[in-house]
Amino acid sequence: MSTTSATSRRRTAAVLVLIPALVALALWAFAWPAARTAPRDLPLGVAGPAAATAPVEQRLAQHGGAFDLHRYADETAAREAIEEREVYGAIVVTPQGPKLLTATAAGPAVAQALQQAVAHRTSASGTPVTTVDVVPAAAQDPRGAALTASVLPLALAGIGTGAAVTLLGLRGVRAGAALAACAALVGVVATALAQSGLEAVPGNWWAVAGTFTLATLAMGAAVAGLAALLGRAGIALGGLLIMLLGNPFSGAASAPEMLPEPAGAIGQWLPPGAGVTLLRSVSFFDGAAAAGPALTLTWWAVLGLGAVLLGGALARRTRKEQPTAEREPAATG
Repeated sequence: MSTTSATSRRRTAAVLVLIPALVALALWAFAWPAARTAPRDLPLGVAGPAAATAPVEQRLAQHGGAFDLHRYADETAAREAIEEREVYGAIVVTPQGPKLLTATAAGPAVAQALQQAVAHRTSASGTPVTTVDVVPAAAQDPRGAALTASVLPLALAGIGTGAAVTLLGLRGVRAGAALAACAALVGVVATALAQSGLEAVPGNWWAVAGTFTLATLAMGAAVAGLAALLGRAGIALGGLLIMLLGNPFSGAASAPEMLPEPAGAIGQWLPPGAGVTLLRSVSFFDGAAAAGPALTLTWWAVLGLGAVLLGGALARRTRKEQPTAEREPAATG
């Protein structure tokens, strides 16, 4: 058997194994969190006198760890906690009966889950529970579909930026500048479409654009950094990390606390999850709880750009250390 034939057989076998494995990984990554979506230690407030809230807390405890209860003195304190993103909602016990405070801007699926799991079980008299949306979603996008749908295009933009910079042969400072410039352009375009065009992402225009830019830069720098250190295999590794883990584990369609563990926690440490959390904070909550996701994206961007610069320096050193063939003097006579 010739060497060429053996190599061809090995490559064919690798493809036959690799493609089904990738399909299985993708199905697991996207289907598993979606099929197991449910509240898990979801931060929920309970407001009112201790004697009045005790029965409500007992009923919520029957959900078996679904909620992480935070106690507040009154409705005002509960509203402030929702606006500061300390809790996703709150149950306020009033003389007229319990009132459920929600924030569809933090995730329409979470608000709906709270209504289904809490509203019809907290009133001992069986009377309907009043629901008040403290921080509503955008009027033009009440279900938050545009914000949820933005995760995939941003992931593709980040992966594409990092891959393009690598395949075009850009190295070092030039690669870093190209990544930053592309991310800034993506941020401006995305904000123009999502906010000015669709009116689905409110908030300060430049803050939203900065969020889109930082998220794109974090993903692009991660891909380019891995490629600078590992070669073209780094593009595949970065793409798999962002697309097959970051995207389905982001909690964009619900919330990190609605995903099975450890998917929710992992998603918030990856750029897509941190990006959508930061976008919600700057768009609807005046930047409340934005420090954590902003820091996560910054670290990804810094580490990725650092890897790009390091890879460029190593490539230059390798070229300099390559021995040059010394020319022997030509014989005369």
